[in-house]
Amino acid sequence: MDGTPDTNGTTTADNGGEFDPREAAALLEQTKREARRQLNLAPPVVTAVMAVVVLAAYTSLWLSVRGQHPYTGPADWAIAVTYGLVFLVIGTVARTTKRAIRGVGGTSRRQLQASTAVLLAAWAAVYLYMGALYHAGASHAIVYGLYPATAPLMIVGLVGAALSGAHEDWRTFGTTLAVAVVAAGSAFAGPVNVWLAMGIGLCVALVASTVANVRLHRA
Repeated sequence: MDGTPDTNGTTTADNGGEFDPREAAALLEQTKREARRQLNLAPPVVTAVMAVVVLAAYTSLWLSVRGQHPYTGPADWAIAVTYGLVFLVIGTVARTTKRAIRGVGGTSRRQLQASTAVLLAAWAAVYLYMGALYHAGASHAIVYGLYPATAPLMIVGLVGAALSGAHEDWRTFGTTLAVAVVAAGSAFAGPVNVWLAMGIGLCVALVASTVANVRLHRA
């Protein structure tokens, strides 16, 4: 036989050792925690950089629409600055993701790829709908103001919260859900001030995520 149970509820192995189910459960939980840390795609330094970039991008958009009568939308220079900062963040996240998934295969890699595909599809769908609003005759305040400022991150934030919740990644769940809430609430600031409200709200959410991440790594 592989082993015989003793009176304490443990099993004696052939090599003379004892197998304790409680120790096995603790080892499994520790392994899961380490795996989650290794697969963490947004370490503190990245989220801190993102907080600064987001605030700078939305502030530039807000400055470009101040005093517009009638409202026409962000200026070209502000859009160029925003996309430049977005590409900077994408490059940083891409490098971090590449390091995080190096050596990871099987289900974890497929889950990451599937989640990324869903988020990209959600983002594309938001801007496709923006085109529909324009052709339907919606005002510039909606097509170039409230909608692009809030809808992309509100929808993608909710999708991200659903995906991270399904994977029991509660830190990411909290951050993405906070992003969606900030976007929904910022819409009440109007087509001009919505940009500033989004910048401040998202910056606060990312800073809070950075603090939570630092505490997680210290735990």
